[in-house]
Amino acid sequence: MRHAIALLVASLASGCAMTAPRDTTSPEAVVQRQLDAYTRHDLDAFMATYREDAKVWRMPATAPALDGAEAICAFYRDARFNVPALHAELVARTVVGGKVADHERVTGLRPTATEALAVYEVVDGRIANVWLYAP
Repeated sequence: MRHAIALLVASLASGCAMTAPRDTTSPEAVVQRQLDAYTRHDLDAFMATYREDAKVWRMPATAPALDGAEAICAFYRDARFNVPALHAELVARTVVGGKVADHERVTGLRPTATEALAVYEVVDGRIANVWLYAP
């Protein structure tokens, strides 16, 4: 028993804590990569998180505002990532199964920050739907 405790203490002290490897395909990890790419204005990394058939809904909506990866790419290339001051800050996040709900504070588009709720649905490691709630 002393030997096992000594090994545990030694591994923790050396920075080799026994933790599970991080799942980079979890819904939370996928959405975080998307948010990081958005903030860097990295269109390729941003689009790598989306499925080809992804849809973006601006709520309330009966039809998607952006339908498919080409439409999403064109919008973010032409209307978002060309805005140098654009930045999104994560305020809070809730994860339930394959859905990730982010409260985000977006700056750079208007004179004051915009509070928004984005609900992401991740399917097979990529974003399939985004429901945006913003004023």
